[in-house]
This record gives sequence, structure tokens and C-alpha cells, in this order.
Amino acid sequence: MSSGMAASAAREHARRPLRHRVLEGVGEHALPVALSLAFILPLAVCVLTAVMTQEQAGTGELWPRPLHWGNFREVFEVMPFARDLWNTLVYAGLSAFGIVVSSVPVAYAVSRMRWRGRNAFFVVVLATMMIPAQVTSLPLYVMYAHLGWIGTLKPLIVPAFFGDAFSIFLLRQFFLTLPEETIEAARVDGASEFRILRQVVVPMARPALAAVGLFAFMFAWNDFYNPLLYSGNSTNGQTLAVGLAGLAKSAHQSAYQLQMAASLMFLLPVLLLFLSAQKVFIQGIAMSGNKG
Repeated sequence: MSSGMAASAAREHARRPLRHRVLEGVGEHALPVALSLAFILPLAVCVLTAVMTQEQAGTGELWPRPLHWGNFREVFEVMPFARDLWNTLVYAGLSAFGIVVSSVPVAYAVSRMRWRGRNAFFVVVLATMMIPAQVTSLPLYVMYAHLGWIGTLKPLIVPAFFGDAFSIFLLRQFFLTLPEETIEAARVDGASEFRILRQVVVPMARPALAAVGLFAFMFAWNDFYNPLLYSGNSTNGQTLAVGLAGLAKSAHQSAYQLQMAASLMFLLPVLLLFLSAQKVFIQGIAMSGNKG
């Protein structure tokens, strides 16, 4: 009966005038199209400006005439783009690796191991997410200054190997969705908790690990505050985010085409990474929210 009603509704919809059907389609998709344009249009302007000449950029013209691809080469001449790119890759890669390696054991301990004070410990871990980074910046800066780390990448990378509250929370939620029978069977067979984590839990948690690693990589890649704070007066620890800000404030501040070209090259690696890992990323996030 329901199939007959659906067929009747389809025939009635087909008999409507084309104008009404077009207006209904526009009404149904107006909001998604508007939101898509809100994200796409700024990127399109960035791409078009990046291939404009110095005379065209900033004049209000929308289409470059002619296409000037030399802006991407000139970026390497007006700023240390290659060095900043390397620093950013090292910062993002090592911090993502450190967060995954250090967060997995903690998440397993608060989700699958039974010990006194487990819930209280997890609440304390979550409470650290509420502390703004600016609150701890001064004591951390003083400590890193005494260690001689200011002006290097160490203040950015080393803390990642001590865990991250959000990553621990996300992994814990995923670990709770794993079948308890599999873990108990490994315990009955005499496997230690470390062996269970390494040979049972981690292989099943690859989507969640990919999601956590991608989150950490993207945060580090876009991080501006910490590299700006801990780089000091040295440029050896400068990342691309700080370098782009310096380019906008330098003598080339009116060279909008160079700023847009540098921004595109800054955006491209992380965009390709997200697109290539999109399926695993979404799967990890979806499965992490299945159980509270």
C-alpha cells in the first residue's frame, strides 16, 4: 500500500508545472548551496588572485589577464618558504605521532582496565581541556627558556609526547565500542595488558588512530600562537603560519598575489591529506560517538 501511495505521489509531482518543480528544488537546496558558496567563493578569489600580476592584484578585477604563474616561484625568493615548510612538516608530523603514541595507552587504561580512581582520573583529564592555552603560556615559556629551548621546535614537539586530553577522550570512546569478548578472551589466554593493547586493540582501532592523527596534524599545521610565542627572536623555529603573517607585514604587504600564492601552497598539503584520508577519518569519528 505504501508503494502505491509513493507511486501516486510521484505521478502527481510529475504533473506539476515545470516552474513549480524548479522553485521547489531551489527551496530545498538553497541553504546547502548558500553555505557551499560561502566556503568556495573566498577560495576561488584566493586562487584567481594568486595568478594575477602586481598591477592587477588588489584592483577589484576578478579574472587575471594574463595568467601569471611566476608568483609561486617568487614566493620562495621573498620569504624562506622552503625552511618554514620543513619546520611545519617536522612540527606537524612529530606532534601527530607523539599524540597518538602517548594517548593510546591512557585511553586504553581509562576504558578497558579496572582500577580505583579511574573515573576521577578521566574527569581530571577532561578538565584540562577547559584551561585556555594563554593561562599556561607564561610558566611554560619560563621553563622552556631555562632549558634553552626558545627559538627551536622542541617546545612544540616534546609536549605532544605527554598526551592530549581531546585525543584521549576520542580514543576512549572508540575503545568502548570494541567487543568486550575479544579482550576477555585474550586475557584468558594469558596475554598481558600491553600485548592486548598492541595486538588486539590497536589493529581494530586504526580508523580512530587515523582520525586522532589527522586532527593533531591539522592543528599543528595551522597553529599560529605557539610557534609565534616560542620562536622568540630566532627564525630557525618559525613555521609557515608565522611566515605568512610576516610576509603580510613585510615590504611586500601590498603584493596580494604573493600572499595568496603562499597561502595556496600552505593549504594544499593539508587539503590533499584530508581528502586522501577522508573515508577513514569519518569512520573513526562516527564510531567514536556510538557509545558514551
